[in-house]
This record gives sequence, structure tokens and C-alpha cells, in this order.
Amino acid sequence: KVAAMASAQPMLSKFETKSARVKGLAFHKSRPWILASLHNGTIQLWDYRMGTLLERFDEHDGPVRGIDFHSDQPLFVSGGDDYKVKVWNYKVKRCLFTLLGHLDYIRTTIFHRENPWIISASDDQTIRIWNWQARTCICVMTGHNHYVMCADFHPKEDLVVSGSLDQ
Repeated sequence: KVAAMASAQPMLSKFETKSARVKGLAFHKSRPWILASLHNGTIQLWDYRMGTLLERFDEHDGPVRGIDFHSDQPLFVSGGDDYKVKVWNYKVKRCLFTLLGHLDYIRTTIFHRENPWIISASDDQTIRIWNWQARTCICVMTGHNHYVMCADFHPKEDLVVSGSLDQ
């Protein structure tokens, strides 16, 4: 289930998917849209004001966990249990390309706010930074000794934060 809510207010709207488990969510910066990545491998694009499903994207094999809209381009990025990072164009309604390199489930995929980069975190115990314009991995960060559950870029500085199941 996906629900849109305002702080300390009753639920604004509620819409349901056929999948029992939503793994990731992302708001669009300026449009009334939400991306929902699902356990069944589907990505859904919703209009939360209308409560309508606008589009479905079905190219992942297995659950999709990481999802993020690009801030300026008509793009979004996804990552899932098929070890693939996919970059999509929602205007042409298709996957543009796939980035390969992770050796296990991908938990997080996030666009950098300014640079043409994507960060991904994986159960392979690595964080990768990809240049999505060049379609290459530009950095592999190691140091965790368990699944890396999440990672993100700092909004202004050249820093990355990550969280793992490390003991």
C-alpha cells in the first residue's frame, strides 16, 4: 500500500497495488508523482493527487528496492535483486540502459543532485558510484563486512554516507 499524508493530518489519499510489498518510494520534484518499486519486480508511476496509476515498468527480474527520480531530466534510476542498476526515461516509457557490476542485491540507487552520478549500495558489501552519462562505474567503495543497506551523497560536500548490517 502507498499512502500520501501531511504532517499531523489525516491521510490525504490512499491507493493500492496488487503487490503485497512496496520496497521503495520516490517523489518527483515538481510533478504530483510517486514511483513505487515493488517486490514483484514492477515499478509503478502514480499520480498521487488523482490516485491513478500512470505507467508500469517491468524489466527487472525480481524485487526492485532502490528508486529515485532525477532532479532535472525525465529520468529515474532503479536497482534490484537482479544485481542491475537501470536508468529509465519516463517520457519514452522505457529503460535506456543497464549498469552491471554488483554481485548481489542492490538496496539503494540515488542520483547526485549536480553531477551525472548515481550511487548504489548492495548486499555485495560495496557502494558504487556510476557516471550515468558515460555509463561506467567510476568508484567502488569497500570497507563494510556485511550487506550495505543504504547510501547517499551529501547535498553540498564531496561526502558519502552509508549504512550496513556490520556488527
